[in-house]
Amino acid sequence: MTTPDVAESPGRSELKRSITAKQLYFYVVGDVLGSGIYVLIGLVAAAVGGAFWMAFLAGVTVATVTGLAYAELVTKYPQAAGASLYVNKAFGKPVLTFFITICMLSANMAAVGSLAAGFVRYFAGVVGMSEDTVVPALLIALAFVAVITLVNLIGITESVVANVVMTFIELSGLLIIVVIGVIAVFQGIGDPAVLVEFSGEGSKAIAVVAGVSLAFFAMTGFENAANVAEETIDPSRSFPRALIGGMVTAGGVYVLVSIAAALAVPVDVLAGNTLLEVIRADLLPIPASVMLVVFGLIAMVAISNTALVTVVAQSRILYGMAREDVVPAVFEKVHPTRRSPYVALLFGAAVVGALLVIGAVLQLSGSDLDVVDRLATITVVFLLFIYALVIVACLKLRGSDETADTYRASTPLLVLGVVGNLLVLVYTLYDDPGALLWVAGLLALGVVLLLAQRASRKRSSTTPSTPKEH
Repeated sequence: MTTPDVAESPGRSELKRSITAKQLYFYVVGDVLGSGIYVLIGLVAAAVGGAFWMAFLAGVTVATVTGLAYAELVTKYPQAAGASLYVNKAFGKPVLTFFITICMLSANMAAVGSLAAGFVRYFAGVVGMSEDTVVPALLIALAFVAVITLVNLIGITESVVANVVMTFIELSGLLIIVVIGVIAVFQGIGDPAVLVEFSGEGSKAIAVVAGVSLAFFAMTGFENAANVAEETIDPSRSFPRALIGGMVTAGGVYVLVSIAAALAVPVDVLAGNTLLEVIRADLLPIPASVMLVVFGLIAMVAISNTALVTVVAQSRILYGMAREDVVPAVFEKVHPTRRSPYVALLFGAAVVGALLVIGAVLQLSGSDLDVVDRLATITVVFLLFIYALVIVACLKLRGSDETADTYRASTPLLVLGVVGNLLVLVYTLYDDPGALLWVAGLLALGVVLLLAQRASRKRSSTTPSTPKEH
């Protein structure tokens, strides 16, 4: 009995099933193993203490359980629409589907802003600039967003080779940190006791949850694997294993990097800073001055790659919503030669720029706001809500559209996944209530787009058409 070469999907162009389980595994690893840990590890360390590796482990666990729901839903609906499709299938409420889509769009925009601010920190470390200078930092972040947008406007085609190369560049930087941690242990510098130390006098569990709300940012991206389900050989068997295996692998790397960083430098030095502090420990045979530049460049490449992919996603979300007549049709415009959705790209860049400017204004007014922290928190708030709803949709769709080959996730684990996502969500909002205003602002922007489209539709239906002049 042979494996079919194409996906059988009546009424649609057939896609060749050519992606093996091993290729899909590396695709997932590359998707998850992004720049989140480069940007946020210092903030997680500050929230938890030396045991901040536990926060990454907990984040990996919650995300992996969410991945189980995606694995089940993908084997039922192997399409690229992701969370919006699953919620629409489960509840059939257009308003809820639109809301989820706006949440995903908002999460992408906030993520790009956080990555841009994180890029500045590594750029400052490489060139020797103080990252505390608000205006120069803002200008560099805005320039970063502009360049990423310009690359997308010109048009970019990502090949499998390019994706693998970029993944290995990102991974090489993290392996450098692990090597430094091993050296620290052998030289007697790292004290293993630090790995069970918690900051502050409060509950250890609360400290870990505080870290999870940020560490979760590093585990996102796995949902993008749903886009290639139709091109995967025997998806019912290979997709769940590749997805979960890839997430566990990436999560394991994050935990090792966290442990190595905690052993290499004092936690109070790492807290609030970047992985450059580990390089400054000067434990490698290569001079720290050289490694600071090399590692900084690796980190900037990792951040740029993640931001580039995220900008692609947010522009396509807007473009797709315009084609579905949900937001103004202007977002459907494509550049005549570059074939990129330029209006959607420029709008997304403008929103991200506005988020960065607002953060800078608050800092100049005396606020102790950390822009990386705030925008990462906003991203996580949106994603935790989306992921919890996807798990609920998975449970609600049990018994529908199933075949003998449909993967079925453990029901108790999915229930725990809903609880875990909502628990971290509630704590995140409790710990940073100011993030609610930013969340509300982004949601309000989505509502404005919806109302603008409805008003435009109403005008077009009441305005009599006039013959075109020739």
